[in-house]
Amino acid sequence: MSTRPISWPHSRNNKNMSEQAKFSIGQIVHHKLFNYRGVIFEIDPKMMLGDEWYEKVAKSRPPKDEPWYHVMVDNAVHMTYVAQQNLKSSTDHSPIEHPDISEVFDHFADGSYRLYKKLLQ
Repeated sequence: MSTRPISWPHSRNNKNMSEQAKFSIGQIVHHKLFNYRGVIFEIDPKMMLGDEWYEKVAKSRPPKDEPWYHVMVDNAVHMTYVAQQNLKSSTDHSPIEHPDISEVFDHFADGSYRLYKKLLQ
């Protein structure tokens, strides 16, 4: 679960991160290990929650230096923080049910979400 509140979604873009990130904000993904769907609302270029969190929560020991994703979990109220290696594109492109969807995303179209324009600035 993410320890940061939703204030505004963004990816901490830099050239290196954009080349490494396999997924994008608004994309629906599937967690390979825990079998849930969700939508990405923020991307970190590397694991940003600290070593204590990593040791306690990241049991599969995914790489810290690859992108990590903040994900709103479908049919749940919580969010997760997931390493890139544990995600794949979802084959189910139906909308995500999450209470915070409307705070971050403007609309759903063609199997993905679009950010509110005001959040992109």
